[in-house]
Amino acid sequence: MKKGKVYIVGIGPGRAEDMTFRAENALKESDAIAGYMVYCDLVRTRYGEKEYIETPMTGEERRVDLAFKKASEGKTVSIICSGDPGVYGLAGLACSAAAEYEDVDIEVIPGVSAALSGAALLGAPLIHDFCLISLSDRLTPIDLIEKRLNLAAEADMVIVIYNPESRSRSGYLKRACEILLETIDGDRICGISRNIGREGEAYEIMTLSELKDAKADMFSTVFIGNSSTVKVKKRMVTLRGYRSEKDRQ
Repeated sequence: MKKGKVYIVGIGPGRAEDMTFRAENALKESDAIAGYMVYCDLVRTRYGEKEYIETPMTGEERRVDLAFKKASEGKTVSIICSGDPGVYGLAGLACSAAAEYEDVDIEVIPGVSAALSGAALLGAPLIHDFCLISLSDRLTPIDLIEKRLNLAAEADMVIVIYNPESRSRSGYLKRACEILLETIDGDRICGISRNIGREGEAYEIMTLSELKDAKADMFSTVFIGNSSTVKVKKRMVTLRGYRSEKDRQ
């Protein structure tokens, strides 16, 4: 029997033109595509002839298991993730599951994470050191998330926040801002990128004090600048220390 293959594919923010050529080729080659229902809808019009394995938001482990079982039948299956599969995606689960399927090859296909596509929408906030922190406490204790926020603020890093709010997690962004305000001045430049690469795409630039009361959801990516981040006309820019930047200050 033909050996099966599982691709773990980052499809980027949503638009076909934001996918890599490797991602496109993997999806074309696949017999089946496994993913969260919303992500399957993003690619269905382009790859409608494929078999789809869909599970809801909290069905990640079942999704990976079904994909590998399909691949063990000699099929090629793509597990799709928004952004990059190795950034809060399913690459970890898939690589772990592969140990139980010696008859299945795996390959991780990188994609454009929301930190990168959201930053491009805002301008250039990630020119210097930055970190990513998810506010979702479904898999990470909230006290550990708060510790990471504190330490990132003390280190003067640009902070990118994933999963700022959801219907079941209201007030999380406000609490995060309150923690950051213990270390960072309220006039720190921040931004929100919304619906990146999808209908309703938009961005806002504001101060940290304003961010505390801003609306956000699971389709929002939040950026907190460092001490050298500025607003240049309608863009959020983190200065890196070039001579020309110093001359303008």
